[in-house]
Amino acid sequence: MINLYKGDYINSEFVKPKKADGEFQDLSPADKKDHIMTVLYSFDHVDKVCEAAKNAFASWSELSFQERASYLLKLKEIYSNRKNELAEAIARDMGKPLWEALTEAQAMIGKIDITLTESMKLVETVEVPNALPGVLGKIRFKPRGVMAVVGPFNFPGHLPNGHIIPALITGNTVVFKPSEWTPYVGQFMAELFHEAGFPKGVFNVIQGLGEVGRRLVAHELVDGILFTGSYDTGLKIKQETMNHYWKILALEMGGKNASVVWDDASLEKAVYENLQGAFLTTGQRCSCTSRLLLHKNIYDQFMDKFYKAAKKLTIGHWKENPFMGPLVNDTSVENYLRFQGIATREGAECLMRGKVLERDQSGNYVTPSIYIVNDPSETSVYQKTEIFGPNLAVYKVEDFDQTLELVNSTGYGLVTSIFSANKALYERANQKARVGLVNWNRSTVGASSKLPFGGMDKSGNDRSSAHFAVYYCTVPVANLEDPTPFDKTKLPPGLEVVD
Repeated sequence: MINLYKGDYINSEFVKPKKADGEFQDLSPADKKDHIMTVLYSFDHVDKVCEAAKNAFASWSELSFQERASYLLKLKEIYSNRKNELAEAIARDMGKPLWEALTEAQAMIGKIDITLTESMKLVETVEVPNALPGVLGKIRFKPRGVMAVVGPFNFPGHLPNGHIIPALITGNTVVFKPSEWTPYVGQFMAELFHEAGFPKGVFNVIQGLGEVGRRLVAHELVDGILFTGSYDTGLKIKQETMNHYWKILALEMGGKNASVVWDDASLEKAVYENLQGAFLTTGQRCSCTSRLLLHKNIYDQFMDKFYKAAKKLTIGHWKENPFMGPLVNDTSVENYLRFQGIATREGAECLMRGKVLERDQSGNYVTPSIYIVNDPSETSVYQKTEIFGPNLAVYKVEDFDQTLELVNSTGYGLVTSIFSANKALYERANQKARVGLVNWNRSTVGASSKLPFGGMDKSGNDRSSAHFAVYYCTVPVANLEDPTPFDKTKLPPGLEVVD
């Protein structure tokens, strides 16, 4: 098959390394015989790509909102015209079913509209009359500079796009490093930006493994790092930039999310919402339901329906449009199987064992798994670790306040769902759950770009994305504007006017 690799996208050109520091293979997780491209990477390109973004910043930031918006609206047009190609690139590179990849491509289109028409209202100039007596105050928002966007593999287009669009429209320039597991999507996005005709250096892409990412986030020309990924990688970014205290860090770092189903909930809705919450994207979402907390009165009835429905989930190649595709790589498969062993050793009861699924394609296919936890423990490795696979831990609960303590017991704090006819329980969860998102009769997955997205504790660092992304892409600037003439009578004692 033709090698599709074009090189890093620097200053509106694809540039292959003259001397590579390494290479890696991009193989489709849906069929590892599908070789997409061999990626060459260069540490020297980190300097080049950051310099390109820095050199472009002054002119790009001086454009008006309308001028910058015109480029993004052109990009939206291209996203729309090539949506099917974009979706196929996502499906092939990451393995998710084509129907789901199409929803991701559509979300990338929608992000542009939402940012331009809704989010930018958050950073409009505000006038404050009499900020000081007789003095007009203003709050303005200006761009930060060069923003490094470090992308994940699970939504290789939508999640980095959710950082890139707000960064660009607020006047920043961008260096995007795609995940090494989905480099082709990053390259394809560069092609779409190139077609939109952005000025040189405004949007750049650099490929590479972890060392390239480390050098990028630590680069002196980078003013901010916008990251979505694992807790461990986010922690490394924090450590690498400890001495760069001026850099803004927006870190979204996963979850161990709980869904609570109470005894007055709509049972059928709760079953199918939580099936999607647990197993959509083969469990490879930071917002996936990892833990299901069922009221004892509906436990048996719920689990009977849930188990039967879970057994019927379809798994397969992205072209077949199944419910679930593969895990992203061999390491994810090994990790998924390993944690089932940990669950059993820690006393969890196996209701549905996840196993490697043999198919005609040599992909990373696994079946879902369900484990019953009879002994909640804050020291349990299984109960506290984000597995990032189609695994669900189920608990039987009775007291709502104790249930909320269980919701808060993992150290993560991204999202929780409450299924109940009693809105008071939902409001209590809003008050007590240490999470950034609380959903009522809705699964933990499927956030809105019209709302903030971010978690507490190990799930993030208080830099909410989605609708609020424009905040971390800008610096608030205070102005005092005094048009009044000089009045010497207002001078303080001891200061005289000299003729």
